[in-house]
Amino acid sequence: MLTTQIRAFKAKMAGGPVFGIFSKSGDPAFVEAAGHSGFDFIIIDLEHAATSVETAQNLIRGAQIAGILPIVRVKEDRLSVIGEVLDIGAAGVQAPQIVDAASARAVVERAKFAPAGARGVCRFVRAAEYSSLERDRYFRESNEALVIAQLEGVEALRNVESILSVPGIDIIFIGPYDLSQSLGVTGQVGHPLVLEKMTYLVELCSRKGLIVGTFVDTLANAEKWIAAGVRYVAYSVDVGIFTEACRQLVAALASMRPA
Repeated sequence: MLTTQIRAFKAKMAGGPVFGIFSKSGDPAFVEAAGHSGFDFIIIDLEHAATSVETAQNLIRGAQIAGILPIVRVKEDRLSVIGEVLDIGAAGVQAPQIVDAASARAVVERAKFAPAGARGVCRFVRAAEYSSLERDRYFRESNEALVIAQLEGVEALRNVESILSVPGIDIIFIGPYDLSQSLGVTGQVGHPLVLEKMTYLVELCSRKGLIVGTFVDTLANAEKWIAAGVRYVAYSVDVGIFTEACRQLVAALASMRPA
């Protein structure tokens, strides 16, 4: 089981920022490369990528080989998948568009076995080593999987106090791009209104002793939000990082052409 790795990850996050990327390629090689490069976690994206639960299983295997913590982001309207991705070995689930306490509780309920929740019970799954793990230990330790709630709209802002009061959530994740759209400035993640709301959420979570995370796609933004107290830092996307590296390489090579 991933219990030891999850506990070490939580301890590291309690002491400072942890770094990861989103996986949209569907290729385990990208996942392994991220792990071997030293990233702490990778978010396997089922929301904005052509990735199925079946594909995610091999991505999780790649993560475990390379020692990087596999988190799976599920689709907004497919919370039923939470149990499935935990069954195949995800170390945590990230749920988008949490708008109120009820939606936050629904995620916790589907991610945890009783008495903490009502996740469907089966021990003949990959996470339980296909029943090789001792039964009670599996059900007990499975409840240590990370639960990450994404807040990314004005409705969530209105209900934030009640959302943060829901037990069982490990990380509050601010989605800056969807937040910008909800605030009427689509894609403008550096807009003063977006920055104001993000700062408010970070400070509120910090006062309540909650870990907060966000997405960044520049080093300047990473530095800004780390300084503000963000601990779970998702830096860009595997295919985006690859594209940027290729662009820089092509530009460098082109500069070598004879005049």
